[in-house]
Amino acid sequence: MLKKNSKKNRVFVAMSGGVDSSVAAALLQKEGYEVVGVFMKGWQAPNIECTWKEDRRDAMRAAATLGIPFLTFDFSHYFYENVVRYLLSEYGNNRTPNPDVMCNKAVKFGFFLKRARELGADYIATGHYVRLRQKMKSKNTKIKIRVLSTALDLNKDQSYFLWTLTQEQLQYCLFPIGTYHKSEVRKLARAFGLPNADKKDSQGVCFIGKLDMSDFLKQHIPERKGPVVTTGGDVVGQHKGLHLFTIGQRRGIGISGADPYYVAKKDPVTNTLIVADGTRDPLLYKNKFRVGGMHWIYGVAPKMPLKCLARIRYRQPLEEATVIGAGDDSYEVAFIKPQFAVAKGQSIVFYRNSNAARGCAEMLGGAVI
Repeated sequence: MLKKNSKKNRVFVAMSGGVDSSVAAALLQKEGYEVVGVFMKGWQAPNIECTWKEDRRDAMRAAATLGIPFLTFDFSHYFYENVVRYLLSEYGNNRTPNPDVMCNKAVKFGFFLKRARELGADYIATGHYVRLRQKMKSKNTKIKIRVLSTALDLNKDQSYFLWTLTQEQLQYCLFPIGTYHKSEVRKLARAFGLPNADKKDSQGVCFIGKLDMSDFLKQHIPERKGPVVTTGGDVVGQHKGLHLFTIGQRRGIGISGADPYYVAKKDPVTNTLIVADGTRDPLLYKNKFRVGGMHWIYGVAPKMPLKCLARIRYRQPLEEATVIGAGDDSYEVAFIKPQFAVAKGQSIVFYRNSNAARGCAEMLGGAVI
């Protein structure tokens, strides 16, 4: 059992083995926190190569360099039940899931936060590129609310994946690298002598490993062949299952034309995959659509209609939009500029400019398309 040092705030840092979370731990240690490194083991599909053992080794080496305690939490069961099942269910229903959002909601800021608090942690920290601060709820009250904003490094900003977080969770969270650029994080890692300073960033979901997502899905969802039809009605090929495709997808369709084909629509009733020849087809764009499962980070919905900024995918530039309440937990979102490849099941995240001069956008919440 870890002993509590009453003179310092204890923080459990989710150390993935990468440079970002390792630098997060080093920065917190430098600030005087009692830091404990934690590696979370996720679920690994049978017969699929995954790097979790190497990642755990890298995390252990970083912790040893810093001279901090190191723990391993086996969350493979929770990961499978909350992330893998969700992913397969969404694909099976011809929707486009966002496993990173679900992993953050259920595992990192769910089970990890709960376990850390049970073991005496005052805070948890991650290597997410996002900024967190506090502000007064209003001039007439001393109640403070926690504000999540885009990271200083907009190319690495990960606020899109954190829209489900609550005020209760955020009171226990720290995001040490949100005010740094990636290049600065690398320099800090070298200055701290971290052995993973030059380790490449991880790509994709660990349990998929080096296997293509479509190959993974083929192992779990039955094949169901159907026609591939252009938006003009011409049959140009055959697909092996609508669940293998996402709206806006260009690669892997298996057909060629004068211009690259893009998935424009999936019709589950007729089991038809509809493709557009090039990116100019109007069927690829929408400026109005409905969303559900709305979550507001401050715990209360803002006044409607809400003029804001929004994005429907990671790293997409923020676009002007208006949110209108439609009742029954349903909202309509209208963008000024039509959006390319709006996919059911994906997250839409809402922001407002709190300090445009510094490139800082305050996150308001999000929903599912």
